[in-house]
Amino acid sequence: MPTIAFAACVLLAAAVPSSAQQEVIAAIQVHGNTITPTEEVVSTSGLTEGSPFSELVRAAAETRLRSTRRFYRVDVLKRYASISDVTQIIVLIQVDDGPVRIDPPIPGPPGVPSSGRVPAAVRRGPLNLMFAPILSAEDGYGLTYGARFAIAGHRDTTRRVVVPLSWGGDKRAGVEFQKEFSGRIAPDIRTGALIQRRTHPFFDASADRRRIWARADWALSRRVRAGSELAWQRSTLVGERDDARSVGVDLVVDTRIDPLLPRNAIYARAAVERLRFSSAFAPRAPADSRSTVRTDLEANGYIGLYRGMVLALRAVREDMSAPAPAFYKSMLGGSSNLRGFRAGDSIGDTLAAGSAEIRIPVSSPLHVARFGTSVFMDVGATYDKGQRLRDQKLKRGIGGGVWATAPLFRISLVVARGLGSGTRVHFGAGVTF
Repeated sequence: MPTIAFAACVLLAAAVPSSAQQEVIAAIQVHGNTITPTEEVVSTSGLTEGSPFSELVRAAAETRLRSTRRFYRVDVLKRYASISDVTQIIVLIQVDDGPVRIDPPIPGPPGVPSSGRVPAAVRRGPLNLMFAPILSAEDGYGLTYGARFAIAGHRDTTRRVVVPLSWGGDKRAGVEFQKEFSGRIAPDIRTGALIQRRTHPFFDASADRRRIWARADWALSRRVRAGSELAWQRSTLVGERDDARSVGVDLVVDTRIDPLLPRNAIYARAAVERLRFSSAFAPRAPADSRSTVRTDLEANGYIGLYRGMVLALRAVREDMSAPAPAFYKSMLGGSSNLRGFRAGDSIGDTLAAGSAEIRIPVSSPLHVARFGTSVFMDVGATYDKGQRLRDQKLKRGIGGGVWATAPLFRISLVVARGLGSGTRVHFGAGVTF
């Protein structure tokens, strides 16, 4: 009995301090409220200074605020008011009114009070609709124009639906769903469908395709990105229709600070894709050609020279492991890889090209818009399976041009002579976002 009595006294003594340590709300703070008055947020929460605090009280206040459906996000947090007295609690209420627009009063004559409406907050609609123009001029395809629409909710801007619509050289319509994740190793997800028609520069015929795809991108670091893609595509060119299923992976290393005018940086990309063609391709190719591996390798280096000049070096190789349908063959010529020759000058299962260019800016790097000139030499070749690069006659082009860059915009005009071909003018422009 003495032992039991002693244990009971110990438990009672331990319970007395516990009851004395009742947490009390010392202060209530509200953050993030743009249009809702602080007093209204506090009264809605049901919290009062001096009242007892517990986890149940915190959860109940958070539930009451969320049940009003006036806020896009609500968090009720516990903070200690003092390190010497842990019973004093500060309750931090974080709310998000969402995007709002403030209507200012209409200004009146000098010295006369404004008679306009009182400033008021107006909530936006349920859909956050945005758009960006599509405007580009591509060698071999001409001018493309249109718009890219995006629909994103106010509550979660990491999800959006994008609808690109364009006409001209690249006729395209599609829909794309995008989802961004905040986790370090979580990918950004994109999936969509599109229909497209362009005039193939080599065949001078309509090249149509329908495509359904899904893609995941990982940011491995600030300069390294990796991606993977699954797709189904139906293409039509010069009367040949081909269905293909594909799976691929790619890796990009990009140290450029200014992609429009890089300096002392590199950009490299490696991609591998396996394509499985339908039986429609079988009558035109051997059985082992129905499954093909395509590899794309690209390396760019930008070396800073005297007084802002930059030496830009580029090497490209595209290859199919087996004979491919006409729609999938690589094209040589034009501003993309061999200036001085028309776009689509030749096609093949394998393409190898390289260029060396000196870019000479003539305006200050402090200006928003920058202008400059350039001189270059391009070299390249295409060939089919069964042939070798060493047996090909390399085509060469030399020339120069002028260019201008500004935020989101670039334009260039180049005059190049293809050795053994003639002189051509290449014009390119684009708006990027």
